Amino acid sequence: MPHTRRRQQHPGPLWRLLSSAGFRFALLFAVVFLAAGLAFAGVLWWGTAGTLERQTDSAIRADAMALAERGRDSGLAVLAEAVEERLALDAEGLSIYLLFDPAGRRLAGNLAALPPPRPGESSWYRLSVDHDDSGPGEARLLVLDLPDGSKLAVGREVSEKQRLRDLLTEGLAWAAGAALFFALLGALLMRRALERRLTPATTTAALIAGGDLSQRVPISLHDDEFDRLGASMNAMLDRIAHLMDGVRGVSDAIAHDLRTPIARARNGLEEALLEESDDPAVLRGAIERGIADLDNVTRVFQAVLRIAEVEAGARRAAFAPLDLSLLLADAAELYGASAEARGQTLNTDWPASLPLVGDRDLLLQVVANLLDNAVKFTVPGGNITLSAQRESEWVLVRVADEGPGLSAQDRGRVGERFFRADSARTTPGSGLGLSLVRAVVQLHGGALWFEDAGGPPQRPGLAVLFQLPASPLSANALSANALSAGALSSGA
Repeated sequence: MPHTRRRQQHPGPLWRLLSSAGFRFALLFAVVFLAAGLAFAGVLWWGTAGTLERQTDSAIRADAMALAERGRDSGLAVLAEAVEERLALDAEGLSIYLLFDPAGRRLAGNLAALPPPRPGESSWYRLSVDHDDSGPGEARLLVLDLPDGSKLAVGREVSEKQRLRDLLTEGLAWAAGAALFFALLGALLMRRALERRLTPATTTAALIAGGDLSQRVPISLHDDEFDRLGASMNAMLDRIAHLMDGVRGVSDAIAHDLRTPIARARNGLEEALLEESDDPAVLRGAIERGIADLDNVTRVFQAVLRIAEVEAGARRAAFAPLDLSLLLADAAELYGASAEARGQTLNTDWPASLPLVGDRDLLLQVVANLLDNAVKFTVPGGNITLSAQRESEWVLVRVADEGPGLSAQDRGRVGERFFRADSARTTPGSGLGLSLVRAVVQLHGGALWFEDAGGPPQRPGLAVLFQLPASPLSANALSANALSAGALSSGA
């Protein structure tokens, strides 16, 4: 069966426009702008043309009620005279009157006949009137049924007001068209402004996706939402670049540090094989040395996996209330013997009780790693200090030695996996102890930093300090604290 290649369909410009978020925001702006314009036009109409019409109806109603009251009090003859008087006083000829007696005879007025009745109870009519000099016009008319059966019609010609209303309607129509034009123009400008502000971020994201991790979103001086978005993206990219450098560094360190024990184990087994010795002790010694070298490799991988597990927060479920004073006592008892064997002195100082919430095994490993480093780097006859104290809502733990210390540059990198200072190259280790310490402290929502122990210049010593929250925290609070503590400890 022949293979047919389907041509990829690219969306057209209209589809790209309609699917654009900038277009949707601009369209929303246009709709809101038009709605505001229509609301303004409605209020203007109600306040002008509507007011004129209400004033006319109110004047007609007041005049009709006054005439009807006069007719009830004085009779139809007096009412007819009053109608004629009003017509005589109307120099502009805008008033309309008509009076019929109960028999339907016309008694007074300037209207030829009443408009035909219409269904409903409304007494208001809109009718056309003709003038000999000015042509047709429009009038509003109110027809009243008087108690004696007669009918009275009172009206006003509203042609001038109608022309004013038409003029106002035309003006509002033009205003609505202008509002529509400016709404579309504003929507277009808004869309272009959004695209212009988002273009640096999208361009940077495309370059990052292409593999150039050195690119960053340019930040303007406006300090607006787009600048804050760009700053957040740059912080994320910095973190990603740091992690990528860490991955490359870990890969290089694993290849460098594990190559030696693996090669040593292979060479030892190969030498035992080539010697073809019949002595079981020689073969057993070679195998045991190979096993020991491979065990060291296994321990390194276990440490890496344990750090990854802690950083992922998988051990947070094991958190429980504990007394840090008892944990410190166990660690001091364990490493006091090691210090004594090397002629060192372990000094301890902490309160009777230091309650907190955490994983006891991980915290014990933290203190054990720090004491192990202190014993390893302190000269024979030197002092090691393990102390703790309560400070407000935190528990502060300090482990100080009398070793070579760390430079300021090394303190910025200590805690990275497989990192070892130059002064520690000759001592056994894999450079993962402080990485685990940092991960566990951050898991507990604490912070880790380093200081000089205050010794002589030749042996300034190193003081490792970490603090943990003393009050019980929920899992969510621990997560938030761990993130903030990670930023704090990275800057320490």
